[in-house]
Amino acid sequence: MSAERRSELSGPAGSHRPPILCVVGKKHIGKTTTVVRLSAALTRRGHRVMILKHGSHTFSLDPAGTDTYRHYHEGNAARVAMASPDKFALVSRWEEELAPEVIVERYLADADLVLAEGFKGSALPKLEVARRAVFPTSLWEDQALPPDSCLAMVADAVIPGFTGTTFFLEDATWAEHCADWIEQTFLTKNPQNA
Repeated sequence: MSAERRSELSGPAGSHRPPILCVVGKKHIGKTTTVVRLSAALTRRGHRVMILKHGSHTFSLDPAGTDTYRHYHEGNAARVAMASPDKFALVSRWEEELAPEVIVERYLADADLVLAEGFKGSALPKLEVARRAVFPTSLWEDQALPPDSCLAMVADAVIPGFTGTTFFLEDATWAEHCADWIEQTFLTKNPQNA
C-alpha cells in the first residue's frame, strides 16, 4: 500500500476527531427524522453539528447532463468540487470505503458533534430508533449491533432487557431530553469525555 493511501486511511497528522454518535435502526424506521430533530435541537443550543450519512448504494449529487455530472462521469475526474455563494460539495472516487472515524477526521473535524446516520456495524456509540409499530424487534434485540455499542433508544415501547437510556416517542419533548443526554454524554468537558 502506498504512503499516500495509508495517509488517506489514517487521516491527516494531528487531526482532531469530534465525538460521533451513530443513529441506527431498521429501514424506514425514522432514522433521518431523528437525526434532523436532534441536529436542530443541538444547533439551537449553540453546538456545531455535522451529519455523516451512510448509504448502501451509490448516489449522485447532480442530475445527468449537468457540467459537474459530465466532469465526474464522462471526464472520469478523481474529484469534482462544486462551489456556489452558499454551498460547497466534493465528490471523490475511492477504491474502498473509509471508516466513519477517518471521514470525520478528514472532512468534519471542526464539528462539536457528528451525528452519523447508519454505520450499525461500527464500534462507535449508538442511538437506535425502534418502533414496534413498524418492526416487532430492534437491531439490539436481534443482536445485530456490536456488543455494548447501543447506549440509548428512541422507541415507541419498552425494549425488554435494554438497560441503556430510552426516550419514548409518545413524549412530545423526547428530542429535547435526548439532546440533554447527548450534551451530558458527548459534549460536557469532563475526564470521562475528554
